[in-house]
Amino acid sequence: MPPFKDDQIIIIAPGSETTVAQLGLPESFTPARLRVRSRMFAAEKDGEWEPFKVRRRQNHTKPVDAPGAEATAAAADTTTANGGDEPEYEEDRVTDEGAVWPIQEGRIVNWSCFFALITHVYNALNPPFHTPILLIAQPVWTPKEHEKLTQFFFEKFKTPAFSLMDSALATTWAYGIHTSTVVDVGKEKVDVTAISEFIPHTQGRVMSLSGYGGEALTQQLLEKLKPKGLNRDMCEQLKKSPICEILPPDIPIPGSKEASEQEIITNPAAAASTGAPGSGPAAAATIGNAPRGPGADTEVGDDANPEEAEGVLDVASIVAGGKMEEYLAKKDKEKQEKAIAKKKGATEAAAANAAKPVRLPNSKREKASFLYEDHALLDNLKNMNLGSEKLAEAHAALDEGPQRRGDDAGESEPTVGAETNGAVDASGARSGSIRREIEVGTERFLPGESPMFERIADAIHRTVSSVEEVNKRSELWDALIVCGNGSKVRGFKEALLATIQSKYLISPSSATIFTSEIPSNISTPTGTGANTPQPQSTPHGALGGAPSHVNPLLYAATTAQTQHLIPGSQQHAGSPGAPNTNPLQGLSHNQHSSHGQTPTSIKLVKPPEYFPEWKEVGFDESAFLGAQVAAKVIFVVDQGQNKGYMTRPDYNEQGPTAIHDYAL
Repeated sequence: MPPFKDDQIIIIAPGSETTVAQLGLPESFTPARLRVRSRMFAAEKDGEWEPFKVRRRQNHTKPVDAPGAEATAAAADTTTANGGDEPEYEEDRVTDEGAVWPIQEGRIVNWSCFFALITHVYNALNPPFHTPILLIAQPVWTPKEHEKLTQFFFEKFKTPAFSLMDSALATTWAYGIHTSTVVDVGKEKVDVTAISEFIPHTQGRVMSLSGYGGEALTQQLLEKLKPKGLNRDMCEQLKKSPICEILPPDIPIPGSKEASEQEIITNPAAAASTGAPGSGPAAAATIGNAPRGPGADTEVGDDANPEEAEGVLDVASIVAGGKMEEYLAKKDKEKQEKAIAKKKGATEAAAANAAKPVRLPNSKREKASFLYEDHALLDNLKNMNLGSEKLAEAHAALDEGPQRRGDDAGESEPTVGAETNGAVDASGARSGSIRREIEVGTERFLPGESPMFERIADAIHRTVSSVEEVNKRSELWDALIVCGNGSKVRGFKEALLATIQSKYLISPSSATIFTSEIPSNISTPTGTGANTPQPQSTPHGALGGAPSHVNPLLYAATTAQTQHLIPGSQQHAGSPGAPNTNPLQGLSHNQHSSHGQTPTSIKLVKPPEYFPEWKEVGFDESAFLGAQVAAKVIFVVDQGQNKGYMTRPDYNEQGPTAIHDYAL
């Protein structure tokens, strides 16, 4: 078979929330170019699927009986019964209403929908004919499912070569290490895999630790913020925003008793008006975002907008009451006043002090705001028959995000049809979501208040302890890789590492019987009496294999050099036929350099620095980066000499069951 070229290779990585893919390998590996949501919509014909929800387009002249009714593009050719007008249909690329998600917790639960999703991804890439495919496999996929996938790719796409690669193994290729413990945090599950010399250990592998992925963090935020009017979508976007953070144990939550003890207020007047604990330049540098006393942006009294109290604006009630024009004028006035106040405040601040006050870090602010993209609000506006001009005006009045580059300088709002966060469709209406500024308190610091980290730590310990190569366990503990989009929350990796170290790390505080305050490299002085211990009669002398700079008791404990732990060892001292009287002698052939059960060191692997495009976005999707490296090796460099992929002649001769001999 002729060798493949870089621009001919397809990589597909299916996920529970997002499926990423790419055609061709760039000279410098980049994140996936194609990202689609892992859901499909049932078409009008049974057994067929659509990648987006198809709905009837509003004509803005008469009400539509069922604005949210599903339809297909084929139905667009039919005519209505009351006038002969041909209805128009459009794809709604935002809504999830009626969506079917074929992958749940990494498992394929709907094969027909999954194959339709892969076909949609393949067609979106629009590859040439001679195109090999590398599929990143989830740890929970069974060998039978591997065979089913192999048959689908060869028979559906007529691919000349196909290969499956375990996602955890792909992660180690991305980091450039051969032995590691990969913790993949997904949407609703966590996978823990021990990789030794590029070989995944299936025995003791923890697959799909259900209920402890990124969705668990969202549900915790929702539980705390639902009484304040936030819904799940808001909590999901809050989790992904920079203000959501899992604080380390030594940093108190702002506003708590521990935080107040650390911050002593010396000037109550300054604290009430500006938030500074004292007076002077040093105290002024600690001022937060907004003043606490009367002034602009100060929240006092009751909620002045009861229609916004539920978190999602009730636009329907506003329109039904004939207050739409009044409400839009009010919002436009508020935004203009806010821009003027912002510009005036910036001028006064520059005149008063040339040095700009330093903003408090997120971990010290009791309240912070994030921009929420309200897709549901825009969807409601589209269903109201407002007309393109009215829809654009409503979009401009309700959108609280930065409208254009000049908005930061206090300039006026853009005109109707100007570019915002979304594109402008053919009718002039803005197709982007409406952004709203939502303020939250210290609840944003508490998404990790659950047994989640404890469960993940226990799963890691069980996985590493099940590795039969005992001398590899310490290396596995020193090479932890935490990846997956569920671990993107700030502080997640640090919190998980702290939990593991507190539970399983041997330290002087938890193993004092194995430590000594006297350095072990200091030899015992020469004896002056009959009872002075001699080197040959002490445990120091018995443990001949212990280095001179290592505490012998710690060495004996961590290498498990005891008579009763080693089967087939020499007989106990004093037993008949015992060759010596020291039960610890003669065990040097069973020694190893690491503890077999509990680690003395736990570390996270440092991400590679030679992929500049990945450094900007992070290595949460490192499995895709590793798949790019592997595809380059097996398809271009090796060219199948080591059976890195299965060719079409191999498939025709041996069938899909032979994929186990070729897959990585």
